[in-house]
Amino acid sequence: MSAANGNGAVAEKETLDNPPQVIKVNIKRRENLDSQQYTETFEIPYRRNLNIISVLMDIRKHPVTADGKETTPPVWDMNCLEQVCGICTMVINGRVRQSCSALVDDILIESGGNTIDLQPMTKFPNVRDLKVDRNPMFDHLKKVHAWIELDGSYDLGPGPKTSQEVQSERYAYSRCMTCGCCLEACPQYHDDNYIGPQAIAQVRLFNMHPTGKNTRDDRLEALMDDDGIANCGNSQNCVQVCPMGLPLTRAIYETNREVTVHGLFGWLRK
Repeated sequence: MSAANGNGAVAEKETLDNPPQVIKVNIKRRENLDSQQYTETFEIPYRRNLNIISVLMDIRKHPVTADGKETTPPVWDMNCLEQVCGICTMVINGRVRQSCSALVDDILIESGGNTIDLQPMTKFPNVRDLKVDRNPMFDHLKKVHAWIELDGSYDLGPGPKTSQEVQSERYAYSRCMTCGCCLEACPQYHDDNYIGPQAIAQVRLFNMHPTGKNTRDDRLEALMDDDGIANCGNSQNCVQVCPMGLPLTRAIYETNREVTVHGLFGWLRK
């Protein structure tokens, strides 16, 4: 497979020169929230163009470990299978990413071996095996009022004009799929002490909306709480792992400036 680079030249996609006969898959498992984690190793025949979801489905068809022990099928979340829903996020060979778009060939090239390690995200409650509870992320969205209040279903007439620059920035933030990659990579996000870049980016999105500006102060005040934007350590890990390429560091910078101005002068508007 080939692809055009920024200069218009065609670059060949790196492929496995000597693909392995067998892929070894280590899966970190857990029966329930109260049980201990353990690791089971599986082996499946190598095939080209597999993604991690395909690997897990192969294991599910025949849940027998590499040493011949029959076991239960692994549990994980999946839905859209095209990197839109964000639900299949897990840690693959130490890197958080979507299992639907993580290709086995690319992973084996990165590692230089034939072993793949699959683990659940560590920043959310581990329900079972690779499945986690991402409800904290949605609680963050509720806290920052991440929606637009509507006056009604009647015709409100043409909306206000916005510049192409504003539209482009808002579109980038609107692509967030609440996958959790940014929070998994953030060293400050743990034990409910930091709301995280995902919610901050949504504050930026809705505060830029002409109607969303009506509840702008509520969102900024939510980010002034003990778990708010001041706890960002500027590690910039979030922008490195975001699968949708959201400008998270820009969102944090711009929103932090808004929060600071609101904290200094917001009382004048009351």
